Amino acid sequence: MSLSPAAQRVQDALINRGTQLEVRELPASTRTAAQAAQAVGCQLGQIVKSLVFRGTQSGQAVLVETSGANRVSEARLAEQVGESVHMASAEFVRQHTGFAIGGVPPLPHAQPLRTYIDRDLMGYPEVWAAAGTPQALFALTPLQLVELTRGEVIDIKAPG
Repeated sequence: MSLSPAAQRVQDALINRGTQLEVRELPASTRTAAQAAQAVGCQLGQIVKSLVFRGTQSGQAVLVETSGANRVSEARLAEQVGESVHMASAEFVRQHTGFAIGGVPPLPHAQPLRTYIDRDLMGYPEVWAAAGTPQALFALTPLQLVELTRGEVIDIKAPG
């Protein structure tokens, strides 16, 4: 089965990194973490949400890979980044990742992104990440997520 161009770009990146990971495009939308969890039959916390933030002073893009069950603490992220941050606009996300919100994968991106990974994801044997479109995802281990993104694992969950 052929993949859409955006999903194929993710599949090609996974192959180029030497993995056997396989992108799947589903008939149902996986735009939200809840939809994705339902589509693949996993827990909400196993869904990797790729969120792009923008440094308020630097304008630098920062990628956060967080558990679908969590909200990101912008204050905790700001401590890591060294400046205040805010959610990036759709245009900024597309410019820096090459993908639209709702399908942003952990890789490949239009530009290198400083990446942080939610420590809560590390508690699962398998997680599911977006693969370029609102219907595409792929399964991987949390360790593979760290290796593929070269991300730093941190406590990023907002309290409550």
